[in-house]
Amino acid sequence: MKIRTQDYNNVTVVELQGDLDGDFTKLLQNTVTDIIATNKTGIVFDMSSVGFIDSQGLAQLLWARDYCNENKRGIRLAGIDENCGKILEITRLESEFDRYAELSEAVKSFA
Repeated sequence: MKIRTQDYNNVTVVELQGDLDGDFTKLLQNTVTDIIATNKTGIVFDMSSVGFIDSQGLAQLLWARDYCNENKRGIRLAGIDENCGKILEITRLESEFDRYAELSEAVKSFA
């Protein structure tokens, strides 16, 4: 798993590349806490390069959502492919996140 970040005004896009699994737990938590510390309005997870999400990956997404909510920040998911969308649907987590087909739509949603 690789993580890259890029700021768009008051929103940080976190590009996730690879499988979303337990191997990147600490990296994701550090990334999210660092972004929140900068007082950004929100975070968009660009999921367009994620092909699989396991239970630990789902737990990390839920942790990120809860951490953002606790700190009064927004979180969005963008570019989820069909496979990852099915995983969210099967686990009944699809309604737990604001999801956008396009990254630009997710970033604009904070305006």
